[in-house]
Amino acid sequence: MAKNVLFEIGLEELPARFIDGAELQLAEKTKNWLEELRINYASIETFSSPRRLTVLIHDIAENQATIEEEAKGPAIKIAQDENGNWTKAAIGFTKGQGKTVDDIYTKEIKGVTYIFVNKVIEGKPTESLLPGFDEIITSIQFAKNMRWGEQTLRYARPIRWIVALYGNQVIPFEIAGVTTGNISYGHRFLGSELTIENPLDYKVQLRKSYVIVDHQEREKMIIDGIKLIEEKNGYQVPIDPELLDEVRNLVEYPTAFLGAYEEEFLTLPEEVLITSMKEHQRYFPVKSGDGKLLPYFVAVRNGDAHAIETVRKGNEKVLRARLSDAQFFFEEDQKNSIEFYINKLSNVVFQEKLGTIRDKVNRVVRLSKEIAEKLATDSNTTVLVARAAELSKFDLMTNMVNEFTELQGVMGEKYARIFGEDEAVAVAIREHYMPTSANGEIPGTLVGSIVSVADKLDTIVGCIGVGLRPTGSQDPYGLRRQAIGVLRILTERKWDISVADLFGIAIELYRNLNLEHFNKETVVDDLRGFIQQRVAFVLKESGIEQDIIQAVTSGEIGVIATILKKASILSAKRNEESFKPVQEALGRVLNLAEKTEEVEVQPQYFETDSEKELFAVYEKVASNYRMLIEKGDLEGAFHELETLTDPIHEFFDHNMVMADDEKLKNNRLALLNRIALVLNSFADLNAIEWKQHF
Repeated sequence: MAKNVLFEIGLEELPARFIDGAELQLAEKTKNWLEELRINYASIETFSSPRRLTVLIHDIAENQATIEEEAKGPAIKIAQDENGNWTKAAIGFTKGQGKTVDDIYTKEIKGVTYIFVNKVIEGKPTESLLPGFDEIITSIQFAKNMRWGEQTLRYARPIRWIVALYGNQVIPFEIAGVTTGNISYGHRFLGSELTIENPLDYKVQLRKSYVIVDHQEREKMIIDGIKLIEEKNGYQVPIDPELLDEVRNLVEYPTAFLGAYEEEFLTLPEEVLITSMKEHQRYFPVKSGDGKLLPYFVAVRNGDAHAIETVRKGNEKVLRARLSDAQFFFEEDQKNSIEFYINKLSNVVFQEKLGTIRDKVNRVVRLSKEIAEKLATDSNTTVLVARAAELSKFDLMTNMVNEFTELQGVMGEKYARIFGEDEAVAVAIREHYMPTSANGEIPGTLVGSIVSVADKLDTIVGCIGVGLRPTGSQDPYGLRRQAIGVLRILTERKWDISVADLFGIAIELYRNLNLEHFNKETVVDDLRGFIQQRVAFVLKESGIEQDIIQAVTSGEIGVIATILKKASILSAKRNEESFKPVQEALGRVLNLAEKTEEVEVQPQYFETDSEKELFAVYEKVASNYRMLIEKGDLEGAFHELETLTDPIHEFFDHNMVMADDEKLKNNRLALLNRIALVLNSFADLNAIEWKQHF
């Protein structure tokens, strides 16, 4: 009869952000482990809480599956001597497979005959293999690890107990001084020690001891508790998915309750209140039916409703103290001028080789002005851009942002309004940090977009110029994210600026600054490779195939919107059956054009009508192509290239390109090369793995 297997790793409280990833790893690693061992099972369940990671394997087979496989030995010429007797090589091979020479048979592979035997690998009892699960437990990866006591194992938190059961039998092994058993532990304060005798009773036993091991069930309990509060009071409680994920991984038995704070704190900016509740206390803010913030919050207790009033008062006291600090900071910050904070930026280092934050701001101002000039903005917009760039970092020196770092930019916008700055400047101070993630919201205003791009350009070019290019998973200055942010702004705002020209502005600025550690010689090449990788990432996220990405990024990176459009056109064409003749024609041109660098065509050397016709069509196509490219009609431009198909086929049908006459040969190659130059200006078509190959 099939049995069930339970493994529970008991730990000191795990950071909430580690739990979901660890549970996913546990599930995947367990499946792979069972598959590699050829152990059949019905299904796998995983569970998690702040103090445990668990996997339950249902109906596991009693034995490994027995398999029969073919073992290949040496070639027959090695396996037999000249008299047809088996050699030591053949005897050793069969012995190693648990067979004799009587079991040998031969097969031919690629013209060579080899000896083979069939061997049966008997399945071992599952019970004897289960202690090997210790390797799965120790292989789980965490963002940060620690060691404890005299143990050498590095893990997210110390392991305190391990439950390992095969049916009702303990699976024996040891990790970091902890021996397996059938003893688990319930809620730290409400639960007790538990003896697990049947893996299928695990969830129920833990529930009785105030631990909900299914994270989805905990999440539902939180949502249901919030809904009850909403229905009872007529409130709205917006549920932030990220906050919900974190809270359900902070508790083992969730109970939602309503708390309150003084109405006088509502005079603070709403962002301050919400940040205090969500980021610092893990509370859900409460709003009225029309979306107005109310002086209440919903918190989630790790436990039942016993003495909930005491818990509520304690949470209210903590929030009250934090909001009182915020109120003090808000009032104190307004006693100084913006210039006061700007001057303080000179005292804070941005990066040791790139100077202070004030130095960075000065560079961003210059870059912002040049970008505005490239975009041909009006004089008023240019003034607003310069002012927004100058004020972009001043709030970093305020008490409020020092205490609530998440509010950088947000408080800059608030204070800028209070100090009488133009609305466009105030909004741009907040927007210049956007997007804050690869897929985050981009700035909504032109001024904010320009300053955002300038700020990111400065960081990227500066850091790479002093040798801080990201490596592997290491990207401490977020250069990858910021580069993608630049590309997204360029794309979504449809700026007609090439990526190469844009970064060239920042490179030139740094060259003129003559910074001691800035490497002028290598920065261009380093940046080109870095930006190509980021453009490739954006294209891949848009569903573009790898070979087409290579085709459109092989040269200098131009206008990103143009690159995306070209990639989209080529991606659609590659699988069109009707495009096959075009592929063949263009491919023949590109392949032969590689044999020469000659581009000077001598019409007097044309011998056939097909040569003359191709040249005439080429000249017309090239002219129309350039005109359509300038207009931004990329589909029309590519269609022009397609019209070369028939003349190209005619040319190859009636002409020998590699003629004996050098003048004829060179002239024909020159013609093909001229056509190839136009084709390659669209993309490197040879890089594409066409469905119908050239």
